Amino acid sequence: MMNIKTKAALRATIAVVALSAAMPALAQQQPAQSEPRDDESIIVTAQRNNQTEVRAGGSVGIFGDKPAEDVPFSIRSYGESLILNQQPDSLGEVLENDPTIRTTIGFGIAGEVFVIRGFALSSDDVGFDGLYGITPRQLVAPELFSSVQVINGASAFINGAAPSGGGIGGSVNLIPKSATRDLSRITLGYVSDAQFAGAFDVARRFGSGGEWGVRINGSARRGDIAIDDEFHSSYVLGGTVDYDGGPFRASLNLNYQRLRQANWRPKVAVSTAIPRAPGASVNYAQPWSAIETEDVFGALSLEYDVAENALLYAKFGARDGREDQTTSSFTLLNPVTGDGTGGGSFVPRTDNNEAFIAGMRVKLEGAGISHEINFGGSASWQVNRNAYNFFGGSFANNLYDPVRVPLSAVDTGGGFLGGDLDDPFPISRSRVASAFASDTLGFWNDRILLTGGLRLQQIQTKGYAYNSFGTVQAGDQTSGYREDAVTPVVGVVVKPAEGLSLYANRIEGLEPGATAPTVVADAGGGPDIIVTNGGQILPPYASVQYEIGGKLSFGRFNAALALFQIDRPNSDYRVDPNNAGQLIFGPFGEQRNRGIEFTLDGEPVEGLRVIGGLAINDPELRRTPGAVNQGNDAPGIPEWTANANVEWDLPFLPALTLTGRVVHTGEQAANATNTLELSSWTRFDVGARYVALVGESPLTLRFGVDNVANKRYWASAFSSFGTQILQGGPRTFKLSASIDLQ
Repeated sequence: MMNIKTKAALRATIAVVALSAAMPALAQQQPAQSEPRDDESIIVTAQRNNQTEVRAGGSVGIFGDKPAEDVPFSIRSYGESLILNQQPDSLGEVLENDPTIRTTIGFGIAGEVFVIRGFALSSDDVGFDGLYGITPRQLVAPELFSSVQVINGASAFINGAAPSGGGIGGSVNLIPKSATRDLSRITLGYVSDAQFAGAFDVARRFGSGGEWGVRINGSARRGDIAIDDEFHSSYVLGGTVDYDGGPFRASLNLNYQRLRQANWRPKVAVSTAIPRAPGASVNYAQPWSAIETEDVFGALSLEYDVAENALLYAKFGARDGREDQTTSSFTLLNPVTGDGTGGGSFVPRTDNNEAFIAGMRVKLEGAGISHEINFGGSASWQVNRNAYNFFGGSFANNLYDPVRVPLSAVDTGGGFLGGDLDDPFPISRSRVASAFASDTLGFWNDRILLTGGLRLQQIQTKGYAYNSFGTVQAGDQTSGYREDAVTPVVGVVVKPAEGLSLYANRIEGLEPGATAPTVVADAGGGPDIIVTNGGQILPPYASVQYEIGGKLSFGRFNAALALFQIDRPNSDYRVDPNNAGQLIFGPFGEQRNRGIEFTLDGEPVEGLRVIGGLAINDPELRRTPGAVNQGNDAPGIPEWTANANVEWDLPFLPALTLTGRVVHTGEQAANATNTLELSSWTRFDVGARYVALVGESPLTLRFGVDNVANKRYWASAFSSFGTQILQGGPRTFKLSASIDLQ
């Protein structure tokens, strides 16, 4: 059941949708075109609007919206035409286009995890228009967003500390749709094996000067995907009302998302060897496994120009979310025959999150030096209510010849339970607050830009008992934490020639410190080992990044090169020198990731567009307790990754565009001892678009095939718990038709 806040937010969303009923009348207020357009110009305009492009720039946290050449960071943005053309099922499928990112799923969940520069960014830490905690957890439907923005590298100063500790290797920010131009679009789609979709997208500008804008869009997808018997459904609705009245600007965005995935294929836990991958569409999940999520979320944004060189801004966001998840797991016992065991769990959860940011941006000039000064504050609050039932039963299964069992075979009543499954109560509360200030000095007509800044951050968390024990009652607070940290940034940009930008930065990442457990199970089967500082909450961990790079822009073509090093402390155990036979828990050990990234995008020849690049990674475990695994590669991080997307508008058939994509992922260690390794893999996707006319309205027909060779492969070994590997998706056919009504 939705709580009162969720219902109120949903009613607000419906109210925004109701406003669309007035759009036809508002559209009549638009001035008529002075000249009718011919058929060829309509097709050319439609092709231009369909072009899959990447923008070199985006929203850089507290610095605002910036072109890439003006900031000492690696940033790019994937636009809504890419989302429309590729029909992605999730945010991860959008980020498949990025050569520096690989997507996996979390431990025991369907939620996506994005590996950037060798570190995990969970869906919990994906930003929504610059705010944390507002994006839906686990899975995000991309149809609601106009832009998916990626910043490679640590971002604790740019965006603040991510509540779940992500953002060490990079950040992702989602920008909601708004009425940038008049639009009336209807889309129908199909994804193999049997998923059908429909969507609408309407936008209008109105008012005497076009100061008001409204955009409403929604979509529904439902049916089986290409993995055997795996079912996905998605229902989303989003609305934005914005006002641009000169010095004052405001925007209100509200969204509703309901997703369901049933019989979803899990990761495979392995120990002694990497098995041969099953057929690409084989599903070793159980029919009763499912995840259902429902979210209402949005944000209010306000801006006011105090003067030509001074801007006040504020942004407020909130999300109410609910999820019910029944998982099925697979543990491999025999890598030759594929024999293994399965289990399951049930985890209900609700979230109530709020966030805000407010500040001032001032630009000054004098004595040949410019200043852009930023200062302000931000905060996010998150309440997590959940419970769990790890089923007590297990069953035999086979990787190559899966077995289906009833839920009663694992939900035997003898499981490991925590919390109230029917009405989950708070298990954790967190608050991340900060105050920030920065100054960017410009010299030589801003051809040299020097940035320095500090963000004072406070992380506060509270943990509550799932169950009663001793004098502690279920729901009682059992842990608490409040620590401060300062995260600085220093960056420089030098523009020696038109279109060329060189940069360097030193920036930090910040994540909450872990809590030391009281005991650790003995690997030899003996009694548990005591942790002498059990219950101690460690201070926040600060990772440090150094990066240098360059960006080149000429005409409609962009290229960027970055070299980076990130040092991140790890939590681990070592022998307590003061207590024989016991352990101490702390920030022992370090992971150092070094790498090179090269990205490019644009139109080197008219009609031929390219998105691509590669990343080389060297992840090393350092200063490990007892020198165990010292110098080994951190698991789940490919040696190198590369992408190439190509679009070609055929000159002899102007209405037709051919598309293709190659995705390559190199070898990756599957465990910390480096005794297991995933082989490299390459996937090919192909497609085409064709624009036809229905009356005076352009109709765009799209066809695509992902994994055209139906290659079977293990895609990722990245895991936060044990050695678990994720299989890549099978051959998938996609069809869609969009008509833009004139």
